[in-house]
Amino acid sequence: MSRAAHIGLAGAVLALVGVLVGFSGPARTSAADPDVSTDRLNKEIENVKFAAVDGKTPALRDFAGEKGTVVVFLSFDCPVSNSYAGTLAELHKTYSAKGIKFLALVPTDDSAERIAKKAADFKLPFPVVSDSKLDAVEAFKAIVTPEAFVLDHNHVLRYRGRIDNQYYGRLKKNPQVTERDLRDALEALTAGKNVSAPATRAIGCHIDAKERKVTADTVTYHRDVLPILQKHCQSCHRPGDVGPFALMTYKQALNWASDIVHYTQSKEMPPWKPSAGPEFKNSRSLTARELDTLALWEKTGCPEGDPKDAPAPVKFPDGWRLGEPDLVVEVPDDFHVGAAGKDTFRCFVLPTGLKEDKYVVAYEVRPGNATVVHHTLNYFDTTGKARKLETAERERKKPADELDRGPGYPVAMGLGFIPNQADAPRPEIPAVGSLGGWAPGQLGTKFPEGSGVLLPKEAEIVLQVHYHRTGKPEKDRTKVGLYFANKPVEKPWTTLVVGGMSPLTLIPAGKAKHIEKGSVWTTADANLHSVMPHMHLLGRSVKVSMTPPGGETVVLVDIKDWDYNWQESYWFAKPVFAKAGTKIDIEAVFDNSDKNPHNPSNPPKLVRFGEETTNEMLFGFLGATPAGKDLVRTLRSDPNKK
Repeated sequence: MSRAAHIGLAGAVLALVGVLVGFSGPARTSAADPDVSTDRLNKEIENVKFAAVDGKTPALRDFAGEKGTVVVFLSFDCPVSNSYAGTLAELHKTYSAKGIKFLALVPTDDSAERIAKKAADFKLPFPVVSDSKLDAVEAFKAIVTPEAFVLDHNHVLRYRGRIDNQYYGRLKKNPQVTERDLRDALEALTAGKNVSAPATRAIGCHIDAKERKVTADTVTYHRDVLPILQKHCQSCHRPGDVGPFALMTYKQALNWASDIVHYTQSKEMPPWKPSAGPEFKNSRSLTARELDTLALWEKTGCPEGDPKDAPAPVKFPDGWRLGEPDLVVEVPDDFHVGAAGKDTFRCFVLPTGLKEDKYVVAYEVRPGNATVVHHTLNYFDTTGKARKLETAERERKKPADELDRGPGYPVAMGLGFIPNQADAPRPEIPAVGSLGGWAPGQLGTKFPEGSGVLLPKEAEIVLQVHYHRTGKPEKDRTKVGLYFANKPVEKPWTTLVVGGMSPLTLIPAGKAKHIEKGSVWTTADANLHSVMPHMHLLGRSVKVSMTPPGGETVVLVDIKDWDYNWQESYWFAKPVFAKAGTKIDIEAVFDNSDKNPHNPSNPPKLVRFGEETTNEMLFGFLGATPAGKDLVRTLRSDPNKK
C-alpha cells in the first residue's frame, strides 16, 4: 500500500548567474475553483482512532478543544509541509488561550519514534500522531500535506484548506503572505461567527491513499525501475542530500510512485529546460522508453520483482571526488539558515593567498549541509568590491532575532555589484571572472583537456550560495577545492558574452510579449563547449544560435518555457566549431503583464536593465577555447561592415 506520495525539490541546477526570489501569484481560491474540495464541510467528523502508543489507543476527540479543534495533516518528507512549522506554532500559541486545541496527523509509514523526533526537531508544541492506516485521511477526505481542518465544539467541520497563501503552487512562493485563511477561520469560530471562506485550495504534497494490487509483472522495481532511479534521481534523493525524501529502496519508491509518474510524464522532473540544441552531455531528460517503464510499473500495481535482478547499489564517495585539491577555500564559520521565509542567497568572500597567477583546470564544491544548499555560483574578484560589501555587512547592527546570520553578505541577483573592467588592477585580466558552479549530483567539474581558467594572483573567490529552507534552523559551511595546471595551458578558457539589453532598455508595464535581441561576432576560430542563457523573472523564452560566415544558422539552445530557478550551463556532448566571424545571436521574450505569475511587481511596473530583483537582464554565456593559434574574442559590431 502506498501510504503517501509527495513531490519535492529534485534534480540538479547549475547556473553562472541567477537567483530564486518570491513572486506574485493568483488571487484567493474559492469553492468555485475545481481544485477546492468542499467534502465533509458542515458535517460531524467521526471519532477516529489512531495507532496505539504506550498501550493506549487515542481517538480524535481526546484532543478536542473547548471552542474547537485544528487538525492539520503533515508529512516530514514534504518541504511545503515542513515550511509551516513556525506558522503553526505561532497559531497554536495565539489560539490555545482561546479554547482551541491543535492536532497534527502524519499519514505516512513513519514510525512513532521518527514522528516524535521530527516533531521535536521542528519544535511543534502540540500532539503529533501517526495516521499510518489512513483512517483520518478517509474521515476528513484529506488530499495533501499540509491541509488544515477546523472543527467546532460539536466536532462539525467548519473550514478546510490551506493555512495561508504563502504558496501559489508547489514550492512556488508568493512575494508575501496576504491571506491568512486558517487564522481568519479561527477568528470567526472563536467569535461565534460563520467562516467567510470555508474552503480553499490546499497546496502541498499529495496523499496517495489507494491500495495497490499487482496486475502484471511485465515491469518490476528491481529489474526495470531501480536503474532509472539510480541514473536520474538518487544523486539528490538520498539521506543527507537536497532531496526531501529518499528513493533508495523499493518501499520508498512505492510510497512515491504516483508522483514519480505524474512529474516525470509532465517533464517537471528531472528538471531539464532545453527544447532544442545539439546533444548535451549533462542532459537529465528521460527517454521515451524510461517514461513508459515508470508509467507501466505504477499502472500494474508497482510489482517488486526479484531482488536478484537489481543492479549493484550506486556508491556516493564521501571525500574529494577528483582527488586531493591543490587549494581548498572554505567559508570561515557556520552560516545559520533560518527556518522559514523566502530562499536566501549569500556571498562568501574567500581569500586564495595566491602569490602568482594560476590556471584552474578543475574544481569541486563540497556543501557542509547538502540538505539546504540548492546550488552555488563560483566567481573570482580582483577589485575588492565583494570584500567591502562583506565588511559593511559585518559592521551592520543586526537585530537580535535575525534568522540568517554568519559570515558573508546577502544578495538578490549576482554579486551585489556590476563588474567594471576599469576597476581591475591589471587591464589584461578580468575584473571579475567565473569559475562555474555546483548543483546537487555534480561530481566535480573538469575543463577540457589542455584548457583552464586563469585565476589571478591575490584574487578572492566569491562563492554565491543559494539556500532553501527546511522548516527548521540549519547550519552550513561550504568549501571549494581548486585544481591547478601542472603543465602549460595551451587552450585558455574564455567566456564569450552576447548581450541583448542596453542600460537604456525599458520593458513597458503591462506588455505581455516584449522582445529583445543582441548579436556578437567571433574574432578567431573557436570550439564552443557550453552555453548558458540568463534572464530574471519576466523572461518567458530565450534562444541562442550561431551563424557561420556564409553558412546555415545552428541553434545552440532554445528554452521555450523559461524558469529562472532552473538556469544552468548546458555542456555540448561534442565541441561545436565556430569559424572566425561567426555571428552569435540571442533573442528572448519578456512578459511584464499581470498574467505572469513570476512578475515581482503587482501591479506591473516599468522595468529597466539592472541587477536587482525588479530589474531585468539578457545575456548568453558561451564557454570557448581557441581552435587555432589566436585567442578567441567577440566583437559587438559586424566585422563585415565597414
